Amino acid sequence: MVNQLSTLTPRQAKLLGIVIQEYVKTAQPVGSNAIAQDYDLGVSSATIRNDLATLEREGLLTHPHTSAGRVPTDMGYRYFVQHLLSDAELSTSERRDIRVQFSQARQEMDQWLRLSTSVLARTTQSAALATAPRTSVSRFKHLELVAIHGIKVLLILVLQEGAVKQQLLDLDQPMEQAELSRTSNELNDLLVGLSASAISERVGTLSPFAGQVALLVVELIAHMDRQSSGQIYRDGLMQILDAPEFAEGNNARRIVQVFEEQSVLEQVVDQYGDRGDIHVVISGDGRFAELRDISLVLARYGVMDHATGLLGVMGPRRMLYGRTMGAVRFVAALMSEMVEEIYSP
Repeated sequence: MVNQLSTLTPRQAKLLGIVIQEYVKTAQPVGSNAIAQDYDLGVSSATIRNDLATLEREGLLTHPHTSAGRVPTDMGYRYFVQHLLSDAELSTSERRDIRVQFSQARQEMDQWLRLSTSVLARTTQSAALATAPRTSVSRFKHLELVAIHGIKVLLILVLQEGAVKQQLLDLDQPMEQAELSRTSNELNDLLVGLSASAISERVGTLSPFAGQVALLVVELIAHMDRQSSGQIYRDGLMQILDAPEFAEGNNARRIVQVFEEQSVLEQVVDQYGDRGDIHVVISGDGRFAELRDISLVLARYGVMDHATGLLGVMGPRRMLYGRTMGAVRFVAALMSEMVEEIYSP
């Protein structure tokens, strides 16, 4: 995420929001004259033009070669989501109707997983995805750090469920086996019986090197927890194909491939499945080339350390982020209620 809040004046921040809101609405570049005419900012179009130029220099806006108007960049969207946006709650009638639909599907897990994607796709006019809640949570049992040669160290991780994971590490500088063993003992004393999420909460209490190893352990355990994520429920492909961004043949094929082949979505689930609350992924956050020009709004649902799944919405970067985040958060809360009823003691 960008961290440029202190460099923008309140008017520049407002202008960025206006450009994004107008571009989301029209899919057309936004010019200073149009902003001056439609918004009472108390300044001239020349002043607005200068502010837009500043936003462009900051990397938050850009403009097509054929147009004097501006469009948001990936950085601009990220700034907008992080600093300028709050959820837009669904209307009372929408929330009531969705609750009724979920109450009717309560006894059939497959049915309400399909319903969750159908509701989200229809409510946000985008594509939607969901994974089933998983009940198995791996827990730390033991690890060993073994010096191999030079800066290479072998990490051997044993989980209480019996799984064993080995991974080679490259350290910044060589360490003696005695020091590696001390770190192993420190982690074994403090982390036994903990899940990935519980270990992440302990990282701040560890010595620096032990903390780094613990973060790697969190990644390894979380990855093993999600390896058998199973079926990904999807709905709304035709709605995302209606966006002008994906009207061109190659872009349409790419979005169909992402949505239908599941391999990229599985990587997304693996990458973001353990994130709490709402997470917005814009153009793949630089990790997934296939997701360029695509935004994802994701949320984990369920009961921590019992059963959790992931659901979300996929659409063009030119997305109604506030409404989409509000819809995803509301449906995630409903699904969490259901999981709690099913899985809690």
